[in-house]
Amino acid sequence: MSDPTLNLPAFETLTIVGVGLLGGSIARAAKQRGLVRRVIGVGRSAARLEQAQQTGLIDDIQTDRLQAAAQSDLMIFATPVDLIVPGVREAATMCRPGTLITDVGSTKSHLCRELATGLPNGLSFVGSHPLAGSHLQGWEHARADLFEGRVCVVTPTGSSSRDTVERLTAFWQAIGMSVLEMSPEAHDSALAQSSHVPHVVASALAQTLADENRSLAATGFADTTRIAAGDPQVWVPILMDNREAVLARLDEFSAQVAAFRDALARGDADELRRLWERGKAIREQLQVRRVAE
Repeated sequence: MSDPTLNLPAFETLTIVGVGLLGGSIARAAKQRGLVRRVIGVGRSAARLEQAQQTGLIDDIQTDRLQAAAQSDLMIFATPVDLIVPGVREAATMCRPGTLITDVGSTKSHLCRELATGLPNGLSFVGSHPLAGSHLQGWEHARADLFEGRVCVVTPTGSSSRDTVERLTAFWQAIGMSVLEMSPEAHDSALAQSSHVPHVVASALAQTLADENRSLAATGFADTTRIAAGDPQVWVPILMDNREAVLARLDEFSAQVAAFRDALARGDADELRRLWERGKAIREQLQVRRVAE
């Protein structure tokens, strides 16, 4: 029988730029599964990084990403999306040839277009988006099993080498993910509908709750608005970066709300029932898929 460890990606040093929930969970998963020998955590606060190091989440800390880049075999940027392009370009000036650079951002078109060319030393950037996370923030909530059974979208461009894409794919698979390749544009259109608009809707709905009714907001309201607790420093750049796709999908959502409103205004119980049953069926299909996974 062949040794399964022979199929694991070989990265001596993994650098995580932005040691929060996602970055910390990647570090924990990679260390637990023996995929890397060393993890460097890069961030602005040395004190926060030292705390993460004391827990064993990361091995070394660095507030200067250039120094970290020079030691890296795999760099993963887990920063807000508006910081990824300048961060990658700066780090790439110090990376060794063959260093693999990716990210975990929720938008891809702008990043991949900007980073498709111009990186030194024969380096290449391939975008990644692991579809996992939480409204919770910080490395304290990092979990090694956060990615198990989840999907990671990898978004190569025409300039991406197959070897680079396959190495990156192998890494995400090794921490438990299924990998789906999409174009950056297709990814952004799909995520506008499945993630970005739901976050906008949750935030908007939360803001409709009058102060005097907060004591009456039970589990239904709490469940529906849970993702409104997301960090605006993360979500405002996502929405701005994917503005056109989000606007198009918001129009679709508005039309669906209008259909409910119209049926209710006309007192059309049959149409309300049809609309409700259609939504119920789609939600139940999602639940079945999650159980199967």
